[in-house]
Amino acid sequence: MRFAKGHGTENDFVIVPDPDGRIDLRPADVARLCDRRAGIGGDGVLRVVRTAALGADVPEAAALPAACTWFMDYRNADGSVAEMCGNGVRVFARYLIDQGWAKGPEFTVGTRAGARAVTAEDDGDITVDMGGAEVLGAGAADLADGRVRGVRISVGNPHLACRVDRDVASVDLTRAPRLDPEVFPDGANVEVFRAVGPDTLEMRVYERGSGETRSCGTGIVAAAVAATPPGADAVWDVRVPGGTCRVVLESGRALLRGPAVVVAEGDTALLPY
Repeated sequence: MRFAKGHGTENDFVIVPDPDGRIDLRPADVARLCDRRAGIGGDGVLRVVRTAALGADVPEAAALPAACTWFMDYRNADGSVAEMCGNGVRVFARYLIDQGWAKGPEFTVGTRAGARAVTAEDDGDITVDMGGAEVLGAGAADLADGRVRGVRISVGNPHLACRVDRDVASVDLTRAPRLDPEVFPDGANVEVFRAVGPDTLEMRVYERGSGETRSCGTGIVAAAVAATPPGADAVWDVRVPGGTCRVVLESGRALLRGPAVVVAEGDTALLPY
């Protein structure tokens, strides 16, 4: 089976090209691919499939094939299905362009959170229109070194974005955050962030199904939304361990811009057809 490997601010993915929808990715298969010792290694898997090939499996939130040729079937490293991945969409778009399967600079990608418009920038960055982020109220999580409180935000997937008053590098994210299952029935990604300048945030994240990652695109958007007064427009540079992304909040929507790189292609025997 063909595969590629890519990353967006070091949030890395195994890319599985499956244009005709022939591959049945089981959770164990995804976990095997993402294993950093026995597999290829990654924070998740991006299956590249034509929307038309999904048939009855097209999620209700995705665009119709006529409007959206390609669908990003994203899985977390443990094999669980995820609604959205901001860094993953950028890497997915870069792969489509590199393969000649999509023509830039603008096109649309289908996801379980709906259609996402992407733009290939002249400097190599990819910008994704993430749509509107929904603020759902207050929440809390118990980390290994104490409780953090923050804002529950949906960016197509669930987040708890927590402002802290210390260097985010000092926060212990070695253990999965404990969340109230009644408040977070599907779990959530948990971000800790703080402002380090008038328009700059630093952030770390623990992603459900993957653990702490070097970056999380939807989490970057969630942190930017949590740092912005309700209803206000803003531009934030968000620093994560893997690099920096820019979030533009305007007119009720969020634009996420950052690098997307495909670093390798090859064949694997881990998943035979």
